[in-house]
Amino acid sequence: MVRLSRQSKSKLEFWAGIVKSGVRRYARQLSDLAHFHDHTPSPADFAEAWARACDRAGDDIVACWLGHCTVLLRLGNLNILTDPVFSRRIGVKIGKRTVGLKRIGDPPLNTGHLPPIDVILISHPHFDHLDRPTLLRLRSPSTLVVTSRSSRRLIPKGFADVIEMGWHQTAILENLRIEAFKPKHWGARTAWDRHRGYNSYVLQREPQKVLFAGDTALTDAFDSLSGVDLAIFGIGSYEPWEQAHATPEQVWAMFRAFGGTRLLPVHHSTFELGDEPLGEPMSRLEKAAGAEKKRIVTAGVGEIVTVRA
Repeated sequence: MVRLSRQSKSKLEFWAGIVKSGVRRYARQLSDLAHFHDHTPSPADFAEAWARACDRAGDDIVACWLGHCTVLLRLGNLNILTDPVFSRRIGVKIGKRTVGLKRIGDPPLNTGHLPPIDVILISHPHFDHLDRPTLLRLRSPSTLVVTSRSSRRLIPKGFADVIEMGWHQTAILENLRIEAFKPKHWGARTAWDRHRGYNSYVLQREPQKVLFAGDTALTDAFDSLSGVDLAIFGIGSYEPWEQAHATPEQVWAMFRAFGGTRLLPVHHSTFELGDEPLGEPMSRLEKAAGAEKKRIVTAGVGEIVTVRA
């Protein structure tokens, strides 16, 4: 008879929880395939509102959360888009259908209402972060894509260039400095390509500094940072995925460790990727922040905000 160690039992319990969670969510959502659409009505004046906010910003950062890990940023004269996902369903494409999880509600706008995008940042190749249908709609000969290592071939053709970045590598675009960090996550898109990378990024354009953490569990990878004006952290999908996605309390601890100024919480309330109730991540984050909760950017999806640099 094989005796299981306490650590082995813990791993078995973890994977049992993952399987149970996936079966519950995917079975329910896949039964709704007939309701999949791929066009979103949205405010046609978003680009105008964005331009007005940028004109008034000066050296401040302009930001807009567009759902999940998709954030539109203005640093200097550059429009930057993180992990763009505007599809109503994410997953594997089979024929004309996408088999995977359905979005909770519509995207706040469609790609045609975005301003011209200078840089697209892809943190890692998971379907909820690298969405090829969205990237196909964003293709432009004036847009640069920055992604993790071994992910270039997943990016559709038609962009100005695609740059793969490994951990601690740096890229310079005009007056924007991009540095890749190693979060605690993984990059495989399928069960067979675990060689793919996974990044967090620090964007710096004096005097502005932004951390886009992507997906990460609790880690000390960001402790050495300083002067971060805006930190973008995922706060959802921690149940039962805490080994890969930090809890709200852990996110607040990481943010406090490097002394960030403002925290923009993402990766919640868009796709049902975890078992935690809708709304719980934000309430737990605000509770963890306590008297400092004003440091949390609580703008709704599609709301344009300015963050002082």
